[in-house]
Amino acid sequence: MRFGLFLPAGQFSGERHGDALARTVEAAAAAELAGFDDVWVAEHHFMSYGVCPSAVTLAGYLLGATSRIEVGTAVSVLSNQHPVALAEQAALLSLVSGGRFRLGVGRGGPWVDLEVFGTGLERFEEGFAESLDLLLTWLSSERVSWPGRRFRFREVPVVPRPDPAPPVVVACTSPGTEALAAARGLPMLLGMHVGDAEKAAAIARYADLGGPAPHIATGVAHVADTREEAVSAVRRELPRWLGPGLAGYVPVDGRPTRPRDPDEYARLLCELHPVGGPDDCVEALTATAATTGIEHVILLVDCTGSRERTLENIARLGAEVLPKVRDTDVHGPKARDRPCP
Repeated sequence: MRFGLFLPAGQFSGERHGDALARTVEAAAAAELAGFDDVWVAEHHFMSYGVCPSAVTLAGYLLGATSRIEVGTAVSVLSNQHPVALAEQAALLSLVSGGRFRLGVGRGGPWVDLEVFGTGLERFEEGFAESLDLLLTWLSSERVSWPGRRFRFREVPVVPRPDPAPPVVVACTSPGTEALAAARGLPMLLGMHVGDAEKAAAIARYADLGGPAPHIATGVAHVADTREEAVSAVRRELPRWLGPGLAGYVPVDGRPTRPRDPDEYARLLCELHPVGGPDDCVEALTATAATTGIEHVILLVDCTGSRERTLENIARLGAEVLPKVRDTDVHGPKARDRPCP
């Protein structure tokens, strides 16, 4: 199995933006030292849930600050930017890093970003497929012209041209996007808000359309001496910074929204993901692999609002959990119900 970190660069209570970003860089370095395979950084705008507005920029910095670990975006939002510009940046990072860069892309949401960047709601609602196709064409071609609906330009050379192209993964939260990814043979990035059964259902729908692919699951992980201790810490601390962060999602068109309740969300995440003692975390991760067939998991580990506890969590996962999962037959029937204390 492959294990990575999901680093949204969330702003903890009392932190400055620079503190959150410095902590993210420190976590990536700690992940490489602890034996993780990759780290993934997120793009957000105008909110404290994530203070990184350019995932590819931060990914470039992390590639320079590390030597072995792969770095990906989870995700770069295609609705906010020109796909050729993003493809050029992805090609550049892949080439200068010796192939250590991975590109995750997503549709995004109907947020105020679309107004600020001038791309508009239509790009979000109708333009994702064309944006994705242009990006993929650019990454796999020597010269490109485009006669599309939203993008139209004469033939130009692809410079720099990646060889090979960086791997691309698509964030999927709906059957429509699953079908789009399947039609192009792209792996799915599945979110931490759904459990193993829902992930398995998405993979089954994908397989009916496009066959097998190396999908990636996102989750939360926090290890402590006991499950009760771990769950208590996450449920106590996560809502303190997650609540203000989730409130930052502002619709572009005034449509009503219902933000997640941070306390309920913390409870759900503890039920769905590896939060517990080392053996609990091993069992949860092997259960996910057995139920879904996914063998690549990226984990949000900075859920307690503390730099020190985040670094301790990364070290303990690397020393006490990941080696045991890698040594386990993950294809056996290991799933079980895990009621949250």
